Amino acid sequence: MDRRNVLKGLAGVGGLAATGFAMPALSQNASAKTLRFVPQANLANFDPIWGTQYVVRNAAALVWDTLYGLDSALVPQRQMVESEQVSDDGLVWTFKLRPGLKFHDGEPVLSKDVVASLTRWSARDTMGLMIKAIQNELTAVDDKTFKWSLKVPYPKMLLALGKNNAPCAFIMPERLAQTDPFKQIGDYVGSGPMKFAKSEWVPGAKAVFEKFGDYVPRQEKASWLAGGKQMLVDRIEWVVIPDPATAAAALQNGEVDWWETPIPDLVPLLKKNRNISVDIGDALGNVGAFRMNHLFAPFNNVKARRAVLMALSQEDYMRALVGDDTALWKPLPGFFTPDTPLYTEAGGEILKGKRDLVAAKKLLAESGYAGEPVTCVVAQDQPITKAQGDVTADLLKQLGMNVDFVATDWGTVGSRRALKTPPGQGGWNMFHTWHAGADCLSPAGYNAIRANGDKAWFGWPDSPTSEKEITSWYEAKNLDEEKAAIARLNKAALEDVIYAPTGFFLGYTAWRKNVSGIVKGPLPFFWGVSKTA
Repeated sequence: MDRRNVLKGLAGVGGLAATGFAMPALSQNASAKTLRFVPQANLANFDPIWGTQYVVRNAAALVWDTLYGLDSALVPQRQMVESEQVSDDGLVWTFKLRPGLKFHDGEPVLSKDVVASLTRWSARDTMGLMIKAIQNELTAVDDKTFKWSLKVPYPKMLLALGKNNAPCAFIMPERLAQTDPFKQIGDYVGSGPMKFAKSEWVPGAKAVFEKFGDYVPRQEKASWLAGGKQMLVDRIEWVVIPDPATAAAALQNGEVDWWETPIPDLVPLLKKNRNISVDIGDALGNVGAFRMNHLFAPFNNVKARRAVLMALSQEDYMRALVGDDTALWKPLPGFFTPDTPLYTEAGGEILKGKRDLVAAKKLLAESGYAGEPVTCVVAQDQPITKAQGDVTADLLKQLGMNVDFVATDWGTVGSRRALKTPPGQGGWNMFHTWHAGADCLSPAGYNAIRANGDKAWFGWPDSPTSEKEITSWYEAKNLDEEKAAIARLNKAALEDVIYAPTGFFLGYTAWRKNVSGIVKGPLPFFWGVSKTA
């Protein structure tokens, strides 16, 4: 649904019926122990290591646990781990699992499961790849103890194991973790606070999670992915409602309890309902992203990528996403989260000032572009990607590009963007996404800023200068050195156009007032959330 044409005055079932939209089939279990949640997108696949879609990471956080978890202060805290020791030279990390850990199939969590899980994760994650490149061995010492031996120190080990950036270091049974990291798992057994009800999973419609009775929460207070994950409901139903008007009606009518990402156009309507609470979902916001494929023409030529930046208007993107409320967005001449310690605009001139379409067309011509189709893969069931995709399609046409607009769903984008085949053979030239501001505070775990070729995130940029500055950041001895490295990185990443940032924006979340315990953060935290009938 185009945000500019969203239906006005929609209210309850009567308003919905008048639109002709059909309500999805919703469970009639109105128990206070069942929480109905409308996720940002369909859960089309469910392997949190194979891909990096937030909707998969969010569901996975219920089913799989991690060794450490970031708290709201962005500090990694022990989660599955009872204790850790690091040798004086920083080369050997020894970890001991806490007691009471059990998988959903009844088997205990053992060190061999952790070793297999970390081995699979480290083949796909940016920080994991760094550790893998310097490791001597990762071994199980006994059933509850494992050891990671390195060639050189890696001070950010605990951050790597506890970060909320996808892919997170989720721990799976050894039999699942031995799956090729570039192929999807087919079973979904974890040790987290909720079990995945695979028999009730209907991609495109719903996913169900049931409380795991044998889960032993930590004793500390919950804080983001850290602390005691106390589940106060027995069942969580994810109800997939792609159409925002339908989702709004369902929330108003009490058919669902919590809508993860209501679009701004409908927020005034929701705020008028005395039974609904609306708030900013995450104070750290989001970074919009237009991702280009560096492997194939035209975007394998940096001049073509820079032409896009010269013509791109972040205001157009942001107003398409969040409307005219300037408190919800700001321009972003760079890649790092505004109002945080490492934010910089170094090298950002190309995204500032009046847009120069004439110069951009000239640069595109210099790149050798000769009218070949540009395959734009745009998810229509995700308001963030649809709004950006519409703006980009118009932008590329203004530049004189032959746009092959592929309207599809977010699950298909997640699968297609992993393909390295040519655009005319099932591949792609561009897609849109967004990155949580919590993921863009620094290069640690920020997969979208990496530019290490085949090992980089989708689009596979290759920028040795950018990679050099990422290394400089890791080696920095103080905040001043970190800031200097990030400034150089921002400049290099814009010069080589690792990706096109479309702006910084805030998003809403909405829930019925008989639901309590919802906290702000980069993903929905279901522990501590309760509901009254």
